[in-house]
Formats: sequence, structure tokens, C-alpha cells
Amino acid sequence: MNRFVVVGAGSIAKRHIRNLKLKFPQAEVVCVSSSGRGISQDETAADVIEPNLISAINKMPDAAIIASPAPWHIENALEFLRAGIPVLIEKPFAHRFDAIEPVMATLLEFRDKIEVGYNLRYTTAARKMKEVLEQGKCGRLLCALVDVGQYLPDWRRNEDYRKNVSAKSNLGGGVLLELSHELDYLKWFLGPVSSVYCDAGASGTLEIDVEDRIDAVLRMVDGCVVNLHMDFLQRVPSRVCKIVGENGTLIWNVYENSVQWHSAAEGIEVIYADTSYDRNAAYLEEIDQLCKIVRNECKPFISVSEGIETVELIDKMRVSSNCGIVVKW
Repeated sequence: MNRFVVVGAGSIAKRHIRNLKLKFPQAEVVCVSSSGRGISQDETAADVIEPNLISAINKMPDAAIIASPAPWHIENALEFLRAGIPVLIEKPFAHRFDAIEPVMATLLEFRDKIEVGYNLRYTTAARKMKEVLEQGKCGRLLCALVDVGQYLPDWRRNEDYRKNVSAKSNLGGGVLLELSHELDYLKWFLGPVSSVYCDAGASGTLEIDVEDRIDAVLRMVDGCVVNLHMDFLQRVPSRVCKIVGENGTLIWNVYENSVQWHSAAEGIEVIYADTSYDRNAAYLEEIDQLCKIVRNECKPFISVSEGIETVELIDKMRVSSNCGIVVKW
């Protein structure tokens, strides 16, 4: 690989730039702002700064990583795809489903050249959860409880959190989009969603114009019911997924990178645990996956269809919250 383009200059864009330089020290890493904001090499650590997308595309990179704010993801990605350049589109795939609908057919035409950046799926504990579920250890799946929360001002303490993408509605912020990893992996673990009831709101404590808390009930096609809580409010970070089956309960603690099995017959069994796991490894694996796509060695791990489905689910959750109804499909 000789050249990559990263679109965006926020924290996730900077992480991708660092990782590209780590994996490919001889490659040129180009950075471009999707908004036209002036950025510098010192700010991003990129090798080259280009003034706009066209000039970045003209450098004929091997691949591009779209790490701009969510409202620009689709527009930015299509510029590269139409030039024959594979892309990794950071999560969420888009900020609203109506941004996808007009170009749905085009996106699906490029399905083999698009990877979606739900990197939580790459973590070792997530893969162990998937493996155990596929083995059928739980028996019939009955229900699940998911809790994720972290105090937004603690995310990046050297910045004013109120100016961050996560806190601004016009940049695609809010709990539903920012923490949509949970929606992605629930569909991966449990299959399609058939209905949802959601209550989303802003506590008023953070001085932001997006929802900072949601509580939802998702019914999956196979009948499993998920109770989901997500927030920007918990002072002690929490990220846990508990899946209850007829044979026992499987618990994934994301921050501890562990998977436990609880049953009456066997008590508590630690199926997997690695507290030393470096979560940046998941981002590095994303880059490996993107490079395999460039070389036509594999299909995307997280497909464009899955990315679109998650945005559609988020839209239905918003409708449910706004109207106070269960949304079915």
C-alpha cells in the first residue's frame, strides 16, 4: 500500500492516521477536511494536507477512510467510490435514513468496496460472544439486557465536550448515533429487529442539544426481547451485554474484555478474559480488513447493508420516541 486518504480531522480521524503510519511507515497518509476548514500537518500528523476532496482523489490513493461528521459520510464516500477507490466509512453509516435512500442503489452497487467502521465487533471478547452464541450453548434465547454509559465531559478531557461532534445535532451527535455500536452488535448476535419502543431524552445537565439518554425495548424476529439503555451520564463507565437463554446467561463486559457463563448447573465460568487487551488493536484490524478489500481478497466484514439497517433502526427509534408508540416492520 502506497497512499491512503483520511477525510476528517477529529479524534477518530487522527487515530486512523496514527494507525496507518504505524502499519505502513513508508506509505503517504493524506488528510483532507470535508468542511473546507483549514487544517495543518501538526494538527493531524498526516504527511500531506489536501485542500479538498477532488485534489485528494487526484492523488489516486489505494483506499480512503471517511471519518468526517456523519452528515457528510455518504457524500464523501461516493466521491471516492466513483473514482474506483475502496472506503472504510466510520460509524454511523449516515445520520439519517433519508440521506441514504436517494443513493441506495449506487451504494449497493459498490457493496464489495465498502467496509463500515463498527470496530467493537473486531474485539476478541465480541468474537468469543458470537462464537459461543453460534455454538448454541445458551439454548433458546429469551431476553437480553444491555447497558452502556459514560460521562461525556470525561471522553476527551483536553477539549470542551460541548463543541465536540458527539454533542452537536447538526454534526450527527447524540447517544443514538454515537453509541450505535450496541445496535450493530445486537443485530449481529441476535438477528433482525421486528419492533422497537424507545424513550429518548436530554437530562439538561450537559448543556447540549442532543439526547443524552435512551431507554428502549427491541423485539427480535426470533422473539428474543432486548432491554437497552445508553447514556452520556454515568460517572463510572459501563458497557455490558447480558444474554439470557434457557440454559443459562452469557455476560460480555466490554471494558473488562471478558465473557462469563452463568448457569445453575455449572455456576460461574469465565469463558474468556484478557484485561491487557489494547482496544486500538480493533482499529488496526479494521485497516487490515480494508487492505484485503483493496486486494480483492475478501468481502467486507461489516457490510453496507448492515450499516444501512442500523441507520434505519435509529430512525425508527426516533419516531417511536417522538410519537410514544411501538414501531413495527
